[in-house]
Amino acid sequence: MEERILDIMRNVFEDASVNVASNQNNCPNWDSLRQLTLVSELEDEFDVEFEPEEIAQMRSFTQVREILMTKL
Repeated sequence: MEERILDIMRNVFEDASVNVASNQNNCPNWDSLRQLTLVSELEDEFDVEFEPEEIAQMRSFTQVREILMTKL
C-alpha cells in the first residue's frame, strides 16, 4: 500500500524524489490544487471517500497513510 501511495504522490506532485518523509514543507509542488488532485487520485485508487477534516489533516505522507488506513 505504501508504494501505491508514493506512486500517486510522485505523479501528482511531479516529483520522483517523493518518499515517506515527504510533507507540505519539503515538497515544493505540494499546493492546494495538487492536494485536491491527490485526494481524488487516492479515492479512486483505494475506492474510499475522505471527509473535509481528513483532507485538511493530510499534510505529509505519514498522515495520508494513517488516514487512508482508517478507511480500509
